[in-house]
Amino acid sequence: MPDSAQNNPPTSPVVQPLPMPKRYGIGLNVALQVLLALALFAGVNRLNYYHYWRWDLSPSQDYTLSPATLKYLDSLSRDVQIYIVFGRDSKVYGEVQSLLEEYHLHGRQRIKVRSIDPVRDIERAEQLKADTGLSLAQNGVLIRCGVNKRFITEEELVVREKGTSTNKQIIEFRGEDAISSALISVVEGRVRRFYYVVGKGSRSDEALSDAYNATIDLGRQQNFEVVQVNLSEINRIPVDADGLLILGARYDLSEREVVMLNDYWQTKRAGIFIMLDPGGEAARLNAFLSVNGVHPRGDRVLVAESTSTGPKKDFSVMGEFTKEVPFIHHLTSSAITLVGQSESLELQQDNATLKEKSISIQPLILASPRYWGERQFLEELPIVDAEDTLPPIYVAASIERGALGDETQRADSSRMVVVSNSTLLDKQTMLAVSRDFAAAGLNWLMNRESFIGIPAKSKHSYRIQLSRRQHELIFWVTSITLPGIVLGFGFMIWASRRSA
Repeated sequence: MPDSAQNNPPTSPVVQPLPMPKRYGIGLNVALQVLLALALFAGVNRLNYYHYWRWDLSPSQDYTLSPATLKYLDSLSRDVQIYIVFGRDSKVYGEVQSLLEEYHLHGRQRIKVRSIDPVRDIERAEQLKADTGLSLAQNGVLIRCGVNKRFITEEELVVREKGTSTNKQIIEFRGEDAISSALISVVEGRVRRFYYVVGKGSRSDEALSDAYNATIDLGRQQNFEVVQVNLSEINRIPVDADGLLILGARYDLSEREVVMLNDYWQTKRAGIFIMLDPGGEAARLNAFLSVNGVHPRGDRVLVAESTSTGPKKDFSVMGEFTKEVPFIHHLTSSAITLVGQSESLELQQDNATLKEKSISIQPLILASPRYWGERQFLEELPIVDAEDTLPPIYVAASIERGALGDETQRADSSRMVVVSNSTLLDKQTMLAVSRDFAAAGLNWLMNRESFIGIPAKSKHSYRIQLSRRQHELIFWVTSITLPGIVLGFGFMIWASRRSA
């Protein structure tokens, strides 16, 4: 090989550096990336807006609507406006707002919800007053559908503890029950009507007033009105009656009044709610019930025993709801106590004559097994003998005429609820479960089974007791340790960048 070749080895080709992109090219590339990022962000958010999952993690499912309400909202055919007229200092404002947000989300854009604070939003509150003619003097929820409106006060949304204190604590929130009932009323545009029978006496004037006021209260919550009627002053039950209330009558109906009652019962969609007074004189009313399959025995349901302090006799009946009847199915896990006196009911469920008339009887409340029906209830220490009634003891029952074996005719059936106790709605002894039972029975009479069983949500107060040492530990962790850790990580990152 020539020396020149050895002295001059081949050289590698020189790599020319790539030309720098022009400034407008860099700008275009960055702009394109920004546009793509924005498009991706907008697309993801749009998908998230229309397709998402929500979970109610509260212990008692406080923010979950019942299947009945969801079903009604799904079939809603008219637009509804709902106004939350609440001061922000109200203890239930947050729950009302969260609940109505659920109505809005499930209302298929038919329900619009607005919030108005009458103290801060004075102009909007005055405009709403002018539009509706309502004073809006207290907190509440206004529901409007066309020309129909319903204002639900804050007190109708809650159940407070009993007592004489002026600052009663809220023990239950029953907002869904009240709002769904009001929603039905404004959409239907018609308020149901129950006639309350007066002129037949009662255990006392106070008991008569309690029962009447309790039904008025239930009417506001369940969308029906209560009108008093004296059967001796009319010739027939009014044609606009959605139901008849005979509550704790002390004296019997006349023969003419029994004929009126029977004529009404034979019509389609009749509804009768009866609370019997075992100490009253109601032979004709009892005979009417017996003909329809529920026979009041005239005894007293009680439990009696001999104790170290002497004989003990208790007429207050502890009972449970039967599981076979759909309209009280939501109450089957609850117990009920009927104070005062009750008589046992004989239910003729297997009577062939009644079946031919399409009459069905169902027990509603069953007394605890230790109770029996005593004939000699005035004795100091009654004992069970042959003439007494042994368990099972029924103290409430339902009667339905015209729907036996034919579900398609059930909407036109006549219905009756019979309770063998006159104290169910007494103000001093009425429990929340008693009110719920009465509400369920009245809704059933109005053929509103789909809206029976919206339970109230219990309110619980929790208190955490912390010792002084625990308070100090929380202070050091939250105020010193955690901020110090964050500060330390920040210093480490800063130091590593400085060294690089």
